[in-house]
Amino acid sequence: MKRLAKDTVIYGLSSILGKFLNWCLFPLYTYKLASTGDYGVVNYLYGWTAFIQVVLTYGMETGFFRFANKTDLDEKKVYSNILISVGSTTSIFIILSLFLSPYLGGLTSSYGVRPEYIAMMAVTVAMDAFSNIPFAYLRFKNRPIRFASIKMLFVFLNIVTNLFFLIVCPLIQKSHPEWISWFYNPDYGVGYIFVSNLISTFIQTLFLVPQLIGFKYSFEWSLLKQMLKYSFPLLILGIAGILSQTIDKMLFPSLYSDKATAMHELGIYGANTRIAVVMLMFTQAFRFAYEPLVFAKSKGEDSKVMYANAMKYFVIITLLIFLGIMFYLDLLKYAMKSTYFSGLRVVPLVMLGQFFFGIYFNLSIWYKLTDKTKWGAYFSVIVCVLTIVLNIALVPHFGYMGCAWATLISNLIVTVLSYFMGQKEYPVSYDMKSIFSYTALALVLYLAYALVDLHSMALNFGFRTVLMAIFIGYMIKKDLPLKELPLVNRLVKR
Repeated sequence: MKRLAKDTVIYGLSSILGKFLNWCLFPLYTYKLASTGDYGVVNYLYGWTAFIQVVLTYGMETGFFRFANKTDLDEKKVYSNILISVGSTTSIFIILSLFLSPYLGGLTSSYGVRPEYIAMMAVTVAMDAFSNIPFAYLRFKNRPIRFASIKMLFVFLNIVTNLFFLIVCPLIQKSHPEWISWFYNPDYGVGYIFVSNLISTFIQTLFLVPQLIGFKYSFEWSLLKQMLKYSFPLLILGIAGILSQTIDKMLFPSLYSDKATAMHELGIYGANTRIAVVMLMFTQAFRFAYEPLVFAKSKGEDSKVMYANAMKYFVIITLLIFLGIMFYLDLLKYAMKSTYFSGLRVVPLVMLGQFFFGIYFNLSIWYKLTDKTKWGAYFSVIVCVLTIVLNIALVPHFGYMGCAWATLISNLIVTVLSYFMGQKEYPVSYDMKSIFSYTALALVLYLAYALVDLHSMALNFGFRTVLMAIFIGYMIKKDLPLKELPLVNRLVKR
């Protein structure tokens, strides 16, 4: 359990810190890219790459863990089979993408997408998908330090190369253009984001070479068929899951007749959703800590009490994050260029969508602990279909607000479905009274923030700080007495 806790912290910190550092690139993009449409191109292509990566790994990452842990199989044979399989399919994908990129670039030229963008992102996502297998091997061999180090190396390289192309090179161009004219084109703009990602991913892959050598490669078709049979349902689940998160960005341009306007709107939408990513990072941190605890405590007599308390505190903290972001949005908005401010109205809807997604994650323990994971697939497909249908119905009329409403409604529906199914299959006595009371209080405080304008930034922030203090005070009095916190408790005893 000590090793599990330590590894969870290392994996979690590398993932969350990596997401945060990559988040820090978003202000750079909004200030340095020539237009909101350029940032729309970034969101559009990254939406597709997230989907393609799931397809290219086709559940083999999880399949590796399942088969490598079988006592009657050699882990190296399993590993080499998967490496050969995923390596072959990603290589075929790269060849096809490079061959088809001029044609695909022609289809998306009205979006501002150039053929070389597609080619670079295809190579990048293929290397990334292949790298998931040696990364899985590092986790299997209990090497979290090396895993986290390589992950953080990628983040560091991606930040450095972005800063180099988007800030350093333009400065050099003004004073000594001859120094960089052999490789730098000041008009290439958004293309350097994809160049940076390609360079960083390539170097990351090189650092995984030690996990690709030192053993004999062998291929066994019968074994691969078993793994494919096991992994295919995971592929369907993964596709449904990732589409529910990215389909709005993938569909968005095709739902507009004017593609330039579509990319402009998509850029604004993508930038404003980045402000709300703080709640997503908290959900990720909670997941890293919660999942090991759930399975470790699943046989304890007080396990259901723990699940109920975890749900309550998750709701409390996410509501606190929601209020904090909304109350101080007038400051946080300066993380992006003013041309993106028109999309700020989407932020509360995006955060509420993430709020319900987090609750759904908490509720998912019932089908994980009862081995009825097929329900996870059902729910993922429901969310995916609902999101697609609602986007098609709403976006032509409401623009990117339709995207936000589609995600919010889909997550809310699947949360309600999971709750009632869970109470039937694995009943947990959640503290609904406390959950509803905190939600109601947050709603009242949010309405007070939205309706009251004191016509002074200082007075407005003062008023909102009082509103935040009310929520925190209620939280401390009802569920988080300060004297129970270790540090405060020691100070009181002294």
